Amino acid sequence: MTTTVEDGGRLNNYAREPKMYVAEEPTTSQKRNYIIGAVLGTLVIGGVITVAVIVSNLS
Repeated sequence: MTTTVEDGGRLNNYAREPKMYVAEEPTTSQKRNYIIGAVLGTLVIGGVITVAVIVSNLS
């Protein structure tokens, strides 16, 4: 921890700053996997909503 002394003798403690890094652009295979995941997620949510609507209209 970094400690500094202010005027009047007060101590201030600062947390250590994390290392910085530059994010890299996803590769084409990662982009494809993101798209596939989004499509599958949308289908699952759509299916759950469809089942809920069908079940609620049965009575």
